[in-house]
Amino acid sequence: MNQEVAALHPTEIWTCFEELNAVPRPSKKEERVIAFMKKFGEDLGLETIVDPVGNVIIRKPATAGKEGVTPVVLQGHLDMVHQKNSATEFDFETQGIESWIDGDWVKARGTTLGADNGIGSASVMAVLKSDSISHGPIEGLFTIDEETGMTGAMHLQEGLLQGKILLNTDTEDEGELCIGCAGGVDSTAQWKYAQEDNNHRAYQLSVTGLRGGHSGCDIHLGRGNANKLMNRVLFQLSQSSPIRIASVVGGSQRNAIPRESFAVIAFQDDQKEVVNQILAKITAEIQAERKTSEPDLNIELKPSGNVTRVMTETDQATFLNLVYASPNGVDRMSEDIADLVETSTNLSKIEVSNGEASFQFLTRSSVETAREELAQRIKSIFELGGARVEHSGRYPGWKPNAKSKILDQMKTVYQELFSKLPVVNAVHAGLECGIIGSHYPGMDMISFGPTIKNPHSPDEKCHIESVGLYWKYLIAVLESIK
Repeated sequence: MNQEVAALHPTEIWTCFEELNAVPRPSKKEERVIAFMKKFGEDLGLETIVDPVGNVIIRKPATAGKEGVTPVVLQGHLDMVHQKNSATEFDFETQGIESWIDGDWVKARGTTLGADNGIGSASVMAVLKSDSISHGPIEGLFTIDEETGMTGAMHLQEGLLQGKILLNTDTEDEGELCIGCAGGVDSTAQWKYAQEDNNHRAYQLSVTGLRGGHSGCDIHLGRGNANKLMNRVLFQLSQSSPIRIASVVGGSQRNAIPRESFAVIAFQDDQKEVVNQILAKITAEIQAERKTSEPDLNIELKPSGNVTRVMTETDQATFLNLVYASPNGVDRMSEDIADLVETSTNLSKIEVSNGEASFQFLTRSSVETAREELAQRIKSIFELGGARVEHSGRYPGWKPNAKSKILDQMKTVYQELFSKLPVVNAVHAGLECGIIGSHYPGMDMISFGPTIKNPHSPDEKCHIESVGLYWKYLIAVLESIK
């Protein structure tokens, strides 16, 4: 635990955040953080339930005089996205996050910070611990596996929760109330390719230094996708020199814009000067195109021993064309909400080695039919190349409720506290509200939280002052509910 971070104001949240961040909590491997949260609730003497899928529910009775107030569910997710810089030595399965203070922000050393959604979950913990907040009955709901499949929300049992209002803590701009989100679907293409013997010298080609980020919240920023940029480089090299591809690995998380890609290629020694000249030209072109969005973009070629097997020339051409044809980024903007992305997709991961290739996309949309159309487009492209494509992990969006009573109340509370109205919008990211709402029809829901920048990347950071503003607001909202 970083004591300086834990001592930040409000200490109620930052101490809980540091305690939570000390527990390794990768998606689909949440056993330790489930046990941590179960013990947390039991140590407070509160009713604590772990449901069959691993969600933790902690119930806190109303404070004196508030027994008849509408019960509230405070919700966050336990898992976090694991991303690190390639030069960072870190084991997410055994180490706690190493946070530090950088001016007005809290960051992590070379890894994701886990503020998504750790800072929100920490605020729920702080409410459960508090003996000074006036509130009605509260349920702290800590879901699992939000980042890789929404598994906890998907399998939440009907009738388990008693709350009528749900306050989700997973929005990442203080002063913003979220009332809707996109749904999503994963597309995975598996492709087999022929190999042939090769005895040429091998080189590692790398695309690094990209900003990456959240494939929903940041997709409209036009940041570079390492998989697409690597393919562009490989394609142009192959058009002018006889390079051969041995392997490609790019991206690491289904819901993160890939920041790095690495390929092993082979070519004859007498082609080295030509390859370097072409690579220098391509690099200069891409860096010039992306000097604003990707100022640290780096493309590098260095020796990597020898390889014995490479793609055949025919299949290499097919591979490069498949990736070139793959959709990526914003597909359509909303016609109803200004500046909101309606539909997008992210080519999140590519793995190519030993005759097998895998391509993974996460497609998001607030319009279900548009989501399915884009997913089918991806499938059609890869089936033309002989790949097998599967869709999985579908989850629904969250339709905005313009008649929400808690929305009106929270707008009033915010204006009373800060003398201005909050921003009300929908997001292109996936939130659990729509899924939870399918199990609990009629539950009134809002998502909000402090300011977090660059989630799902090692540049993730949480704005210190915004956490204090969020905490003040959360307390006031709980005290205002009738």
